[in-house]
Amino acid sequence: MSSAATVHIACLCAAWCRLCDDYAPVFEQVTGELAAAGGPLRCRWIDIEDEADLVGDFEVETFPTLVVADARHVRFAGPLTPQAGTLRRLLRTMLDAAPDTPWPAVAPEIEALAGRLRALP
Repeated sequence: MSSAATVHIACLCAAWCRLCDDYAPVFEQVTGELAAAGGPLRCRWIDIEDEADLVGDFEVETFPTLVVADARHVRFAGPLTPQAGTLRRLLRTMLDAAPDTPWPAVAPEIEALAGRLRALP
């Protein structure tokens, strides 16, 4: 089980998506940089078809779609332009947020996905 400080980052893509193919090394590089800098991260690349049970009822319409969640809140869920700088800025903002930051409410299917992410080994 993850600690309260852990931030889960999931990139939802599809094997048939050429944009996702190009984005995979960007995702790995940026999340690797942040993890190496001491960020308590659990990063996961999720193929929405191969891991349909994990994705659940969350309908992914645009690739890449990112979900960022801590132990209690979903911090971000939505599509992201596929540039390293955009991902880096978003994740730094999410990781540097104060513990009492109010996060917007998300749809139940996104909360359910975040719960499944938190439960992964």
